[in-house]
Amino acid sequence: MYQKKKQLRIRTPEGISFALELASPLMRFFAWSIDALIIISLGIFLQQMIFTPIIKAAPDIGTGLYIVVTTALSLCYAMAMEWFWDGRTLGKRLFRLRVMDSNGFHLQPSQVVVRNLLRVVDSLPLLYLVGGAASFFSPLYQRLGDRVAGTVVVKLPRFNSPDLTAIGEQKFNSLRAYPHLVARLRQAVTPAEADIALQALRRRDTFDDLERTSLFDQLADHFKAKCSFPEEAVRTISSEQYLRNVVELIYSSGQ
Repeated sequence: MYQKKKQLRIRTPEGISFALELASPLMRFFAWSIDALIIISLGIFLQQMIFTPIIKAAPDIGTGLYIVVTTALSLCYAMAMEWFWDGRTLGKRLFRLRVMDSNGFHLQPSQVVVRNLLRVVDSLPLLYLVGGAASFFSPLYQRLGDRVAGTVVVKLPRFNSPDLTAIGEQKFNSLRAYPHLVARLRQAVTPAEADIALQALRRRDTFDDLERTSLFDQLADHFKAKCSFPEEAVRTISSEQYLRNVVELIYSSGQ
C-alpha cells in the first residue's frame, strides 16, 4: 500500500509557510549504512596500524582500548560532520538528507552532541532496532536522540528553476562580481531557505509598506549572515533588492 510521505511544516512569523519532506526510517538506514562502512574501515585501519601489537602484548587491555577508541570515533565522526557540514554526514549527503532543528531554526552544537550521544541507546540491541522502532512510530520519524535534541532528518529537494521574471527584472546584480562568495552562499543556503525568499518576493505586493520593509530587512539579515559580501556590493541597494540578487544567483546557476 502506498504511504503518503510525511512532511515537516514550518510557518515563519511573517506568515510564510513551507514544508520539508521527512526522511523515512529506511532512507535513514541506508545513509547510516554508508557511514557505518566508513567507520568500520577506519577502525580496521587503526587496528592494523596501532592496536594489533597492543592486543598481542595485552589482550584484555588492547581489546578494551580498541572498543573505547572505535566507539569514540563513531560518535566524533557524526558530531563533527553534522556540525561542520550543516547537518550532514557522508552517508546523509549521498542520499540528500540533512539534520535540522524541528522548529526550522539553525542547528545548535548542543543538539548535535545530544542526538549523537543517544546513539548508544538508539543502536540497542543491534542495528539500531530501538532507534528504528522509535522513528517508525514517530509522527516526525524521530529516533530517541532526535526527540530529546529537538531535531529531525529531512530529505533535501533539488533546486528547481522557477520563472525569475515573477520577482522583477533587473539588468545588474552587484553580488555577481564575487563568484567565490556566490559559491559559498549557494553552499550555505538550503532549498527551504531559498524557497522562503522566492515566495516572499513573489508575494511582495500583498504586504503593506511596514510589513514589507520589516520582512525583507529580516530576510536580508538572515542571508547576509550566511555569507558576507563586501560593503561596496551592498551599500547602495535595499534589503528587497539584496534578496532579489540572492535569489537570482541561487536559482540561475541550478544545482
